[in-house]
Amino acid sequence: MNKVIIVGRLTRDPEVRYTQTGKAVASFSVAVDTGYGENKRADFIPIVVWEKLAEVCGSNLTKGRRVLVEGRLQIRDYEKDGVKRRAADVVAQNVEFLDAKQPANNNAAPSNSNSKSPMNNFGTEVFPEEEIPF
Repeated sequence: MNKVIIVGRLTRDPEVRYTQTGKAVASFSVAVDTGYGENKRADFIPIVVWEKLAEVCGSNLTKGRRVLVEGRLQIRDYEKDGVKRRAADVVAQNVEFLDAKQPANNNAAPSNSNSKSPMNNFGTEVFPEEEIPF
């Protein structure tokens, strides 16, 4: 079994390209914190996403966004400048966006506390006198 699940933040905006056959492919890196205290560091994991999911990631993800990536580890060999090299990537099968998309204007005024957040629209209100249907 080859399964990888990571949670981290994008280190750069996704780069979307298209193959000669027209398939979309996006690549980006995710910083994953490891260790604690003085031993805390980050691993930078390269991610590759294909087809429709690649286009969705390219349209919605930006540097700093928090994501959960589920996929498989792929090891590939290649040659650069006459030197054989090896690289490891996570080929994503699922990408979950874990935080809200940041507005384009980060200097916007803070929202009014009376305004409804998306969480306020979740479900319907249950009054104490009502029975819960389960």
